[in-house]
Amino acid sequence: MPLRRLRLANPHTGETFDGPFRDDTGPITQAMADLSELLRDHHSGEKTAIDIGVLDFLASVMDAVGATHATVLSAYRTRETNAMLARTTFGVAENSQHIYGRALDIRLPTRNEDAMQAARGLERGGVGWYPHSGFFHIDTGPVRNWMLDQRGLDSLLLLPGLEESGRTLPSLANSGQPLPGLTQSGRPLSSAMQAGGSYRPASMHRVLAQAGRLAITRSK
Repeated sequence: MPLRRLRLANPHTGETFDGPFRDDTGPITQAMADLSELLRDHHSGEKTAIDIGVLDFLASVMDAVGATHATVLSAYRTRETNAMLARTTFGVAENSQHIYGRALDIRLPTRNEDAMQAARGLERGGVGWYPHSGFFHIDTGPVRNWMLDQRGLDSLLLLPGLEESGRTLPSLANSGQPLPGLTQSGRPLSSAMQAGGSYRPASMHRVLAQAGRLAITRSK
C-alpha cells in the first residue's frame, strides 16, 4: 500500500495530526503513537492503540470526496466513559466500537453527505449519518448503516459536574432548571453525541424523543 496521510484535529483539546500514518511496509510506529494520543478519551485522558483499519477507512473516504482535513468529534472511549454516556439515554451502545479504538465520529468542512455515501459504498464496517448535526460515524465492526435525522445531536453531551451529580440530561431538562454551565458560559455543550455498535429500533425512538426535547440548534 502506498504512503497514506491524514490531517486531523481534535476540537476538545485543540491538538492536531498532520502527516503519514502508513507506508508500503505497514503502519508507521511513531505516527500510530501520535494518533493514539490525539484520539484519546478526552474525558479520562486514557488512550489505546487506534485500529489501523478505521484510519484506512477514513483516509479512503476523504480521498473519495477530495477532503484534505477532518475534525474528529469522538474516537476512543473507556468503558467507564461509555457507560457514563449510556446513562444519558442518548442511545450509546453498551459495547460500542469506540471502546476498542475502532470508531470515529467525523466532520468534514464540506461534502459530509457525500462522504457518508462513499463510506457506505466501501462496506468496511458501520456508518452512521447525522444530517442535521453535520457529522458521520465510521467503524470497522460489522457492516450496517443508520441515520438519526435530528438537529443538535453534535451538541448533546455531558456537562461539567454531571458525572459527579449522577443526574442525566433528561432529568435536568425536565426539572425546569437551566443546564449547568450553559447559560453562564454562552458556549455550546462541549462534545458530540457518540455513536457505535448497532441500534435497536426502540432505542432509536427513545434517542429521538430525548434529542427532540434537548437539541440545541445553531440558530439559537
